[in-house]
Amino acid sequence: MTPLGVPLIFEGNCWKFGHNIPTDMITPTAYVMRGMGEMVKHVLENANPEFPKSVRKGDIIVAGRNFGCSSGRAIAPKAIKATGVGAVIAEFFSRTFYRNGPEIGLSLLEAPGRHDRVETGQRIRVNIEAGVVENLTTGKSIQGRAPSGLLLDMLRAGGLIPLLKTDAGKILLQS
Repeated sequence: MTPLGVPLIFEGNCWKFGHNIPTDMITPTAYVMRGMGEMVKHVLENANPEFPKSVRKGDIIVAGRNFGCSSGRAIAPKAIKATGVGAVIAEFFSRTFYRNGPEIGLSLLEAPGRHDRVETGQRIRVNIEAGVVENLTTGKSIQGRAPSGLLLDMLRAGGLIPLLKTDAGKILLQS
């Protein structure tokens, strides 16, 4: 547990996605204006139709390079979080997605080399603060790039707004 009570160690089933997954594929345009309840039923369905039907709280997305690219749709990380996904691991994220995720408390970890070492359905554990990803099915682990500074503070607090309500956040607002 973090000092603010949000755990940054997640364990769940792996959902593997490919490279260059755009935000338009994460949150299909046809459902963006229908509200989060409807949008969640369609998250990543064009990449894997089983995902929105079968994803469970705590599951972990593992993606290739450039996850969250394209329009920079800020609703995409919110929709992923609303599915119950505990964390998203990628070779690397688009810069906009990498900033939007922690702002709403979605744990992201860049872990080059991880994509080729997992398959959908395998059991994964990720320690965001340490940057470690363990494939519990195969027994292999890899070191990723743990977030630092403000990004880690946001994750510990559960997002930017909760962080700003803490003493640390009040100091940030004054600087």
